[in-house]
Amino acid sequence: MLDVGAYLVFFLVIALFYGLISLGLNLQWGFTGLFNVGVAGFVAIGAYTSALLTGPDYPDHWGGLGLPVAVGWLGAMLSAGAAALLVGAITLRLRHDYLAISTFGIAVTIQLVALNFAKLTGGPFGIAAIPRPFFGAVKSLTLYNCLYLAIVAAVVAAVYVGLERLVRGPWGRVLKSIREDEAAAAALGKSPSQFRLQAFVLGSMVMGLAGAVYAHFIGYIAPEDFLPILTFQVWTMLVVGGSGNNKGALVGGVVVWGLWSGSGAALTALLPQEYQARAAALQVVLIGVVLATVLLVRPRGLCGEERVVSRHAAPTSLTA
Repeated sequence: MLDVGAYLVFFLVIALFYGLISLGLNLQWGFTGLFNVGVAGFVAIGAYTSALLTGPDYPDHWGGLGLPVAVGWLGAMLSAGAAALLVGAITLRLRHDYLAISTFGIAVTIQLVALNFAKLTGGPFGIAAIPRPFFGAVKSLTLYNCLYLAIVAAVVAAVYVGLERLVRGPWGRVLKSIREDEAAAAALGKSPSQFRLQAFVLGSMVMGLAGAVYAHFIGYIAPEDFLPILTFQVWTMLVVGGSGNNKGALVGGVVVWGLWSGSGAALTALLPQEYQARAAALQVVLIGVVLATVLLVRPRGLCGEERVVSRHAAPTSLTA
């Protein structure tokens, strides 16, 4: 019999994982207008970095330094940020479709490196025995998952509050001005390239942290965990929740992950055994339909970007 409580805890941890990635993408796209389609690559960098820093001594490949999990999470953020700094310095001169193509290519390259550089990443077999923080503190696996959920919730809350302070301050207003009219922002003495790079690096650091959170919860990572479908899922979450709103990024993560996992369970239960291998394609179709419906009904998402109305603006008439 399915343990509903245990599944709910698992569901919430994965939903918060997706919400954390959506927060990073929201900083890049929602506030700065950077069309990053390489999300999965930065998540992978964070996951592998933390696994290699904190795991036990692996006889078949490098890494396994046995450092504390907190050090692994910090290393995940720094490595993802360093990769974003390198990538951003090269690609952020591009715009729109060209930036999307270049970041997608980089994500595919990272996934292929993880698949083939077995001496570092374990190749197609991945990395196992990734330590779980405070695993020995409780004897029950269910209680431990609840503890990990509390840790992840605290991390997401800290990231959310930090990003809210940033985007509601002068730095965030500059990002929005660059998104809306780059020439006007430059005319006011702001450097669009520097601010775009800062947003790209910080958003990628959040994605790297999300990868580390996932790795230490599952305890095993492999290249197939970071396929382009992950990027598609996160973009859908952000659009459904509402880009330009950090609350929308979290709401979208919970809603779309709920639809994704719920539809998977329903298709498994309803479809005959010989058709279940095609269930993944039906899931993608379902999420595409949901995305199209949201765009038609609520173009700004479930929690659209807040409209800032000046207190000194003249009142508008309600009649024609």
